[in-house]
Amino acid sequence: MQRMWLRLYRKNYKIRSINMVGHSLGNISIMYYMLNNVNKKGMPRLNKIVNMAGHFAGLNFEVPEDIRQPQNLKLDKNGKPNKMNATYRQMAKLRSIYPKNQVKVLNIIGDIGGKTDGTVPNVSSLSLKYIIGNRAKSYRVMKFTGKNARHSRLHENAQVDKALIMFLWNK
Repeated sequence: MQRMWLRLYRKNYKIRSINMVGHSLGNISIMYYMLNNVNKKGMPRLNKIVNMAGHFAGLNFEVPEDIRQPQNLKLDKNGKPNKMNATYRQMAKLRSIYPKNQVKVLNIIGDIGGKTDGTVPNVSSLSLKYIIGNRAKSYRVMKFTGKNARHSRLHENAQVDKALIMFLWNK
């Protein structure tokens, strides 16, 4: 369905490139959109992506095993997790097809203390770095702290809004 609408926008309105913003599960949707469409003809070119509170390496509470964060998860200097769940392994396929030097990526994470936004551990959000590897045009992490850095409040945080606007609308 998503692909159909984007093709129509491209055809009818001459939209050649798009930006995407995801929060929480929306980030995973962006990853699967890319897995299925990134190199398809007739699709708009991805320009910028904002990933906010992404649980790429999983969540550490009662969720299906495919998306549960492995215990004692650690990342190496390239963001590669020492253990990967099934969903992360699928998304890691992007390492070979992610558009080279095309997409600017902003990874926004919240930390209310304890290296978590209260829902997503920071280690899970930071594992995005390995998925995109060195293929992004740019990759930046912005960490916000305090009570307004809580998972459910990040998209209502004035500092986050300012960073998002600056990223999306400045060259």
